[in-house]
Amino acid sequence: MSRAGAKSLPQLSVRIDLDAEDRIGPGKILLLENIREHGSISAAGRAMDMSYKRAWDLVDEINRICGHAAVEPQTGGKNGGGAMLTPFGEGLVARYRKIERDAARAVRKELMALRTDIKRSRKA
Repeated sequence: MSRAGAKSLPQLSVRIDLDAEDRIGPGKILLLENIREHGSISAAGRAMDMSYKRAWDLVDEINRICGHAAVEPQTGGKNGGGAMLTPFGEGLVARYRKIERDAARAVRKELMALRTDIKRSRKA
């Protein structure tokens, strides 16, 4: 293990279960961030090694779960259409990332202790 790897903390991954079937987690949020960055659902999917259909299905799922459009298709233009996040979508990403940061900060001490415990058990 590299020196940097030995010092890094285990990472917390946050998935928000809105109910028994509807979830918002790191993959959906990353897809939204990639749509914002690339300006299209297909390019965002490619950036994540995801099919166009899978990316569209996830966007539809996010919109259904939230009851608001998080992504808005853009029509026309020189290069055809694209997509952008709606104000709701931007807020969803920002709120999720804040929850993630706050949760990571809250458990930092425990993550450090976990890392120490695991190091100890590997040496034994």
